[in-house]
Amino acid sequence: MTQGTADGAARADDPPAGNTDLPLAGSAAGVVGGGTMGSGIVHVLLAAGAEVVLVESDEAALDRATGLVRASLDGAEQRGKLTEPIADLLARLTATTDRARLATASLVVEAVPELLDLKRQLLADLERIADPAAVLASNTSSLSLAAIGSGLEHPERLVGMHFFNPVPAQKLVEVIRAERTSDETLAAARHVAESLGKQVVVVRDSPGFATSRLGLALGLEAIRMVEDGVASPEDIDTAMVLGYRHPMGPLRLGDLVGLDVRLGIAEYLATQLGPRFEPPALLRRMVDEGKLGRKSGQGFYTWD
Repeated sequence: MTQGTADGAARADDPPAGNTDLPLAGSAAGVVGGGTMGSGIVHVLLAAGAEVVLVESDEAALDRATGLVRASLDGAEQRGKLTEPIADLLARLTATTDRARLATASLVVEAVPELLDLKRQLLADLERIADPAAVLASNTSSLSLAAIGSGLEHPERLVGMHFFNPVPAQKLVEVIRAERTSDETLAAARHVAESLGKQVVVVRDSPGFATSRLGLALGLEAIRMVEDGVASPEDIDTAMVLGYRHPMGPLRLGDLVGLDVRLGIAEYLATQLGPRFEPPALLRRMVDEGKLGRKSGQGFYTWD
């Protein structure tokens, strides 16, 4: 793995091309934001053979991001999911705080927090840096793609690529087409996702798209049921797992996603789609108390 400094100077030579038998061998991709989602996207791109540039805001964030990538790859290796040694995968990773290193990427994915202004400003900056032919993708789970791309000179280059957590294990990528997304951009996003071994669904740019909108509706109603004393979180989740064959219940899933994230999406969808997405008082209270789910150790469940 090479690592760039804030002034763009590389800490090691550029990575080699890698295994030419892999789907994206020789392709160059960039990921901006190395949190849970961004690090997972880096993982799957590396495993598919791409050379990846990971960009973070500062050195501390960069260290955390590369640590998440390593941990994700270590877990995959222990489960026998990797076809290459980890050292070979990391040799294709350039970690840097310098966005200019994204200039050679054919795909750049932003995976920063769900804040509209942050994403809008970032995409406008990436458009100036990236190759004019590069696809710009947002990993937003609910925000308007048109609003995110409102500062772009060429919004036809922008597409939504909504990955799911944990990215290496989840098979779905929701590809979002805004009104001005070009056919070529949409086809490129689909090709990349399928090359990563993902199943693609294509949806129109609308609040919450398909997955967040439906998933949140179920999650909010489950929270209201706890609030009303209908059943315990465990029994509600068990009912959905055994009765409807969901892989996990909506309350456990909310803990994994983060109740603060759920609250933010609910507040946004309530402004766009009306009061049916108004967050329950219980959800607001738990977030105010710092009970965010797995990330804080306590949500509807207690987490080690």
